[in-house]
Amino acid sequence: MKKLCAALLTMALILSLVPAVFAEGTPEPITLTVFRGDPGDQPTEDNKIYKLIEEKFGVKFNFSFLTGDLDETLGIKIVGKDYPDLFDGGNSADLIINGGALINLLDYVSPEKTPRLWAHIEPQKARLIEKDANGNDVLYIIPNYGLADGDQIANSVGGPAFFIQKQVLEWDNYPQIKTADEYFDLLERFLDANPTDENGTPYTGFAILCEDWRHFCLINPVQHLMGRPNDGEVLIDVNDPDFHTETFIDKPYAKAYYKKLNDAYHAGLIDRNTFTMTFDQYIAALSNGTVLGMFDQAWDFGTATSALLDAQKYDRTYAALGLVYDEEDIEGVEMPSADWKIEEHYLNGSLPNVRRGFGISTTCPCPERIVAMWEEMMSDEWQLIFNWGIEGEDYYIDDEGRLQMTREQYNQTQDAAWKLANKAEAFTQSSPKKQGYILNDIQVGDKVVKAGNCWEVANQPEIVFGLMNDYDKEFLAGYGYQKFADFVNPPIELAPYGEAWQIDYTPVNTAHDNFLKVQDIRLPELIMCDESEFDAKWDAFVSEIKPYADEFGAYMQEAVVKEAHKVLDNQ
Repeated sequence: MKKLCAALLTMALILSLVPAVFAEGTPEPITLTVFRGDPGDQPTEDNKIYKLIEEKFGVKFNFSFLTGDLDETLGIKIVGKDYPDLFDGGNSADLIINGGALINLLDYVSPEKTPRLWAHIEPQKARLIEKDANGNDVLYIIPNYGLADGDQIANSVGGPAFFIQKQVLEWDNYPQIKTADEYFDLLERFLDANPTDENGTPYTGFAILCEDWRHFCLINPVQHLMGRPNDGEVLIDVNDPDFHTETFIDKPYAKAYYKKLNDAYHAGLIDRNTFTMTFDQYIAALSNGTVLGMFDQAWDFGTATSALLDAQKYDRTYAALGLVYDEEDIEGVEMPSADWKIEEHYLNGSLPNVRRGFGISTTCPCPERIVAMWEEMMSDEWQLIFNWGIEGEDYYIDDEGRLQMTREQYNQTQDAAWKLANKAEAFTQSSPKKQGYILNDIQVGDKVVKAGNCWEVANQPEIVFGLMNDYDKEFLAGYGYQKFADFVNPPIELAPYGEAWQIDYTPVNTAHDNFLKVQDIRLPELIMCDESEFDAKWDAFVSEIKPYADEFGAYMQEAVVKEAHKVLDNQ
């Protein structure tokens, strides 16, 4: 009865907050078609959050998820003008923007019409609002992540890193692993001592995901080994007033990494099948707990992490390491600039996820209604529901006004099947959202959530530390750390241009595509080739990629400077 009363109180509160477009009762029911540019699973028919959305806004969703190649799928939709109402282009959103598939949200979003949405984007409007070919202000997508309130929260590494199973570090008595040499040496020693798991299944030392746009697992490590956060496919000197920008994959300092992978391949750490694995196969391999290490971004293999936690294989989950080159790796190698220093910087300053998330298609019959719904969903009350669920059922508020969960409630949030029935992730992951700290008190029934709590469950101190499993507590104690972000340096200041992977590449699309295709073909060949052939194959690779690297690099140099000055001039 207490749970039912809490749910009814929450619903009554939300009903009182519905904006004018919904003021005269529930509007005419509609079903919005939705495309997500990532693989995903359908929510259950009785999902309680979608039922709440339907009751308050009269909106149902018909979801479709990516099942093949992203660029090919988007290309077919653009040519046939087969647009969903809510269109998420994933990491290829530029294709649907430049293909004319999305409306300009500034026709509907303004300080007067949508004060919550405007307040959400206003601090980063210099990065988010662009100019179209006619010089008009345009905004096609409100970022799905990265517009956070308050100071940056860094309890864990959510982006790129060299990941390693915790059991490997535990086995070696919690060593400090700071360089690529130390990392691969540890993997090799562990694999030699432990070729199979307790069931006799062989371990894989190091996996490399290469499928489609996720080939960043193969390409991106070099920039991080050189001491920079994620700028996509270029290395940028942020201390240079001209932001010296160069492609890194064809440089001598990149050769050192791929020679290391070549050595690891011949030492038995890397399986040749890794280069043809699909994303689903990769996730399945990580989920069974037999992949010891990989370079990736934490969000990319979150379903595998959840599977390992569900199975209570805590020692098979991963710690994120911020590796850099050992001095011997780059001895005598020309650096990007004379004063270049290699310091570990994997965590970047807070970054809006520019051009990532839902846009509204030009064929959508009700853009005003979607924007009005988003505006209302940016209320504190709705954001609390999307993040924490129903008070008394999914979480509770203690006497100090802090958001809390029991162990059982928290364990539910880690269960994939439970989330399909009790969370609205297929919608909320691509929608505008609040992140960071809750800045104002929130009335929930007869209780108050005090300012200072965190919007995201995974950032709430009482959850991160209070409900951490015993294995992780002991593991961190082995290092003398308080949190998993302690394995890397604190976040650095975000560069004026943001992160260069967000820049639109379409003006040099052909050169960029060829630049990536050469890497996709030649880098696996380099890793697997006979050691005696490596130098010659590297030289051939550099020669083959040079024309595309030159054109793409020159474009990026100009684009980085332009983007940096757009932000600097508006500060």
